Amino acid sequence: MMISPWDRWYSTSCCLCCHVRTGTIILGVWYMLINAVVLLILLTALSDPEQYHLTSAELANDLDVMDDANMCIASAISLLMILICGMATYGAYKLRAAWIIPFFCYQIFDFALNTLVAVSIVVYPNTIQDYLQQLPDNFPYKEEIAALSNVCLVLMVLLFIGCILSFKAYLIACVWNCYRYVSGRGTSEILLYVTTNDTTVLLPPYDDSLSVPPKQPPPPYSTATA
Repeated sequence: MMISPWDRWYSTSCCLCCHVRTGTIILGVWYMLINAVVLLILLTALSDPEQYHLTSAELANDLDVMDDANMCIASAISLLMILICGMATYGAYKLRAAWIIPFFCYQIFDFALNTLVAVSIVVYPNTIQDYLQQLPDNFPYKEEIAALSNVCLVLMVLLFIGCILSFKAYLIACVWNCYRYVSGRGTSEILLYVTTNDTTVLLPPYDDSLSVPPKQPPPPYSTATA
């Protein structure tokens, strides 16, 4: 019997021997906390721009690092990420497969961006030296890192990005397995009722049927008195 690659890599357990549903909930909450902290920092910077405004004179440039428009865009992105992560957490907890799809798409998009960064480093290795020159003078170990050869820098950066990509690919697999588990769980809960005239009626899952309010009971029967 042939087994498809999707079924071969399918598993209901992830890191720390926990269930993929539990792992997706933890991952969603973790991403929500990170984006909430970033959003809080951005809102604080917008409320007090004089204290948190960084000019690129400190970074040996002539342009501002981040103006108010860019900070508003970053705040909107952080808010959107909180919404997407919340949807994934709710979908994994309530067994709603469709709510996990936006978070899975974000993971694919993030993985593709990191892959493009790795490809650009291989194609244009001199960009690492250009990036090091833009760092401030008080950056730790800047001179030691700049003294290394381009080949050594490229290998170090590619090794670092490769570890990140491997970890992100594992998280993508965990979320995908959670989506398959929730989808299969929802499909198995659908009941089939076959009538006598060979017609099939699909009944809703048991949880949905419990949420429907019961009908009012009929009035009590009273015997007629002569």
